[in-house]
Amino acid sequence: MIELKQLTKEYGKGDRVTTALSNLNLSIEKGEIFGVIGHSGAGKSTLIRCINLLERPTSGEVWVDGVNLTSLNTQQLQKERRRIGMIFQHFNLLSSATVYDNIAFPLRIAHTSKETIAAKVNELLALVGLDEHSDKYPAQLSGGQKQRVGIARALASDPEVLLCDEATSALDPQTTDSILKLLLDINKRFNLTIVLITHEMHVIQSICDRVAVIHAGGIVEYGPVTEVFLKPKHVVTREFIRGEASGNELLQQAIHATHLAFSQAVKITFLGETTYGSILSRTVRETGVDFAILQGTISTIKDTPYGQLIVRFEGEQEGIIRTIDKLVQQGLDVEVMA
Repeated sequence: MIELKQLTKEYGKGDRVTTALSNLNLSIEKGEIFGVIGHSGAGKSTLIRCINLLERPTSGEVWVDGVNLTSLNTQQLQKERRRIGMIFQHFNLLSSATVYDNIAFPLRIAHTSKETIAAKVNELLALVGLDEHSDKYPAQLSGGQKQRVGIARALASDPEVLLCDEATSALDPQTTDSILKLLLDINKRFNLTIVLITHEMHVIQSICDRVAVIHAGGIVEYGPVTEVFLKPKHVVTREFIRGEASGNELLQQAIHATHLAFSQAVKITFLGETTYGSILSRTVRETGVDFAILQGTISTIKDTPYGQLIVRFEGEQEGIIRTIDKLVQQGLDVEVMA
């Protein structure tokens, strides 16, 4: 659906050139919710603005649904942009226009008939839950309501792609969750490809199928959210995931707080239906190994439940090795810790 090939974006000239993106490659599939996460200055805003060429790349290609946008002239590009909606961190609404008129704005630019505009705007008002606010002005709305207007406006032209530029970072946590739920509903209802950038791992975890971690203008980690979130490889990814075990001083003390001749701390990851099972207790009963739970969590990644336990196995070395092997054989991911 979206292919970024050897994408480079530079600002400035001569000795004052700043490279925002460097030979970046990325593939986003049709109908998925794809997240891009990174710290401030990593290049994520530049990346998403290059997809619709609000920022023209210095070199490289941007392909959307088989069309190379970087090869188009101005008129051709304007036509293709109608297939790409965009919502912004600070809403970018017309302050002197009503909610109705803000949503109708892209349709009027396209010279759509009044009857068609009315039908479409009313449909979108119902979709985003703003039926009773059509005659209000942006100043009369909450932040969450403003973003719902922004979403409705972005959908007015029936796009195939929706770009979200830090769409929830200006909102409180409860409102953020309601907007994420709306985006997820829109994705499922219209099979709309959604690309969102954020610096919040919670956003990625809540609704994304896959994620790319961007750092210093390049992708340092990339894959399904379950894989990247539960098995982070790059230091930047780990920084986004709170409670990283290796950096927890109290946890390290607990790992070694035993007088037994042999013990072994492990991180056990449960995913999907195994999350709520009794695999661990059954296994240690079979092997005769004792264990102490040092840290644990259970949550969901999009619609998939997961759990992580850090436990210290205690007993004979052979029994502990057998316990770990049995857990792996039952489909659990077991990471031996220092």
